[in-house]
Amino acid sequence: MNSNSVLLKNVVEEFKLSVTHASTDYEHVQIMVEEVTRPGLPLSGFFKHFERLRLQVIGRVENAYLNTLSHERKLEVFNELFSYKIPALIFARNIEPPEECLEAAKEKDITILRCMESTSYIVSGLISYLKNALAPKISRHGVLVEVYGEGLLLMGESGIGKSEAAAELLKRGHRLIADDAVEIRKIANNTLMGNSPELIRNYIEIRGIGVINVAKLFGMAAIKKESSIDLVINIVPWSSEQIYDRLGLEEQYMDILGVKIPAITIPVKPGRNLAVILEVAAMNNRQKKMGYNAAEEFTEQINRHFVENSGHNF
Repeated sequence: MNSNSVLLKNVVEEFKLSVTHASTDYEHVQIMVEEVTRPGLPLSGFFKHFERLRLQVIGRVENAYLNTLSHERKLEVFNELFSYKIPALIFARNIEPPEECLEAAKEKDITILRCMESTSYIVSGLISYLKNALAPKISRHGVLVEVYGEGLLLMGESGIGKSEAAAELLKRGHRLIADDAVEIRKIANNTLMGNSPELIRNYIEIRGIGVINVAKLFGMAAIKKESSIDLVINIVPWSSEQIYDRLGLEEQYMDILGVKIPAITIPVKPGRNLAVILEVAAMNNRQKKMGYNAAEEFTEQINRHFVENSGHNF
């Protein structure tokens, strides 16, 4: 079960479901699990391992089975089903809920919904929607930009130049997802998605200039609602006393919500073109995902050179 939740009425609005009967607490019913069930076995009386927190969907097959039952048996089936206080029962394919269903729903105070879509379509749609809505999430201070299709999460102390770098990337045709605060959701075991809080979406703050509206200044092509997080870039002040990885052989990762995301550290000082460095970082990360590592190739080439020329005088 997920600690997050989504209101049933939001699901109804999202999928344009018709409300045949609303429970007295309809406005407050919360969905807390992403799975959706077709209650075939429960309708036959088998309730072992029944998941009462799931939305239940009745399609053509379940309805055909119900039509074989007597009035008394139907009423018994629905009373037993609704005794588990399920969030709602949805009839797909615009199936008319049986009278016994509505009678039991009123008695047990359960919401009954209908939709025009096929059963498989509404079930898969609900699972996809709930998976995103209920995904574990956290917020991080930083800037999220999409560069050459790679989601770069820029992190570093306040005033280091993250927003200024993002503005330069926007001029180069890349896209902004979030500035200052990034909401991160875990939508799969190895996938993180980031977006911006609605209150500050499409805005960016540049010291000395102030807050600007990216969509209006750079155009709608310069913004994106969300992006996967493919690389974390830690921007730090340059220090002559610090030793930095010159070849890029050290594999670094940042753990976010249990997902290990590749990470690199970029030292900055006046004169470094951070936007160009970020573009190269994005392309290099994309190459690594495709199986090519320039640092490893370069190291192998150097080692091969020394092996082939060992014993020779230079």
